Amino acid sequence: MGQDIRNWDIENEAYWASTGKAIATRNLWISIPSLLVGFAVWLYWGIITVQMINLGFAFEKSQLFTLGAIAGLTGATLRIPSTFFIRIAGGRNTIFFTTALLMIPAIGAGYALSNPDTPLWQFQVLAFLSGLGGGNFASSMSNISFFFPKKVQGYALGMNAGLGNFGVTTMQIVIPLVMTFGLFGGESRTLLRTSGTIFKRIPEGSETYIQNAGFIWLVALVPLAILGWALLNNIRDEHVSPDASNPVSAFASITGMLLIGFATAAFGLWLMLPATAGGVPVSGLGLSKWVVLPIVIVLTVFLLKLIPGSVGQNLSRQYKIFNNKHTWAMTVIYTMTFGSFIGYAAAFALIIKVVFGFTHVMGADGIMDHSMSNANGPSALMYAWMGPFIGALIRPIGGMIADKLGGARVTQWISIVMVASALGVAYFLKLAYVSATPEQYFFPFMILFLILFAMTGIGNGSTFRTIAMVFDKEQAGPVLGWTSAVAAYGAFIIPKVFGEQIKAATPEYALYGFAAFYTLCIVINWWFYLRPNAYVKNP
Repeated sequence: MGQDIRNWDIENEAYWASTGKAIATRNLWISIPSLLVGFAVWLYWGIITVQMINLGFAFEKSQLFTLGAIAGLTGATLRIPSTFFIRIAGGRNTIFFTTALLMIPAIGAGYALSNPDTPLWQFQVLAFLSGLGGGNFASSMSNISFFFPKKVQGYALGMNAGLGNFGVTTMQIVIPLVMTFGLFGGESRTLLRTSGTIFKRIPEGSETYIQNAGFIWLVALVPLAILGWALLNNIRDEHVSPDASNPVSAFASITGMLLIGFATAAFGLWLMLPATAGGVPVSGLGLSKWVVLPIVIVLTVFLLKLIPGSVGQNLSRQYKIFNNKHTWAMTVIYTMTFGSFIGYAAAFALIIKVVFGFTHVMGADGIMDHSMSNANGPSALMYAWMGPFIGALIRPIGGMIADKLGGARVTQWISIVMVASALGVAYFLKLAYVSATPEQYFFPFMILFLILFAMTGIGNGSTFRTIAMVFDKEQAGPVLGWTSAVAAYGAFIIPKVFGEQIKAATPEYALYGFAAFYTLCIVINWWFYLRPNAYVKNP
């Protein structure tokens, strides 16, 4: 319990049966809820912003989309240093410390939401800090990959990621429920528009406690931090965490690497700011997000390598993954699956609210008006949880199917369905956003989006199987972390693109672009893993 482990020989079946399996299982079942809460804190802005609209917070809809996008950018960037935490700091030290850090944005969000006059920039800072939860995925997946033999990698990683991803669904169910009563005290606020929970619509005029959306996560974070410290393990073998002896040094290394990720994410956000806003200088360069993201990624990788001492030496060793062409192929493919899942999960509730919760009628000036509430519109908080729930639930199943049929084959099948589903969603979004009765298009939109979520979940499991088979035991963990880091930028890109296209009154264009990207992934997956004489056949 909580001890360092040496001579970890899980490919030896006798050792696995007598010793390894019990230790690995314990670490997995503490890792899963810790990761679940990380996802919840990272992505809760997608639900909180819907309730902010319902309460009449004085922000534009496009501004509220920025909260999820900022959290997405920071969380994805923090995954880059988090990829390398396990070798430098050890699994126990990493999971405990990064879980405890989540208390900071959770407390901050609770206090900020308590005040109806909190300015937008404070919410943006808190969204920036909630990226800590997004970063935790990379270290968690890397850590679990070292505990299980290759024969069950698809299952173990699928369970960790799939049930960890349930943090999105858990958050989307829990937050609307806990906002209905004064669990943590404080003043209530009156709904100006209808809201809802998983069980029912809540009419305007009802009282709500929006601050509970932040405070509730402390109920899980405090005991999880204690359990992580008491029951998790560091594997001290040469191929895992040979130098992870001193927890204080480990925490210092993690903090320094996280600060580099925060700095580069902040730099990227500054690059995207306009030079002026409303005639006021804001000093940004107004660069395109497609230019900024590669800059942020490369700068983060470069600055991490400059860290002196053993940390920099360890990173140099792990950076060998960048010399492997499969690292780059799997990065693109995993961006299609996990990047889509996490991006859609971040934006789904707000898309439902903005497209179906308002009527869209032509004004007297010939300009489409999207500002009138739709009394017949669906409650976003009743339906938004379904997509992430299906995607997370089916993820371990995707891993098990891939273990039997091959990861690349399964990935190819789901990619084709994703293209068709994305185009179908685009069609109904286009119709809804120019309709005075958009609710008539909601159920076909919802069904197609749920299929899209399901395919991302299966694909998440199948791509993990491919990575586990293509890379050796030292590289598989860092590659899992790296690919998840780049894919996590979906949590920035997808809300950002939807916000831009909704502002331009063309939300369907977002889906056209995503479908084109999925088509590219079909070609890459076929070339690397399915064509005759493929580099590795259907791993």
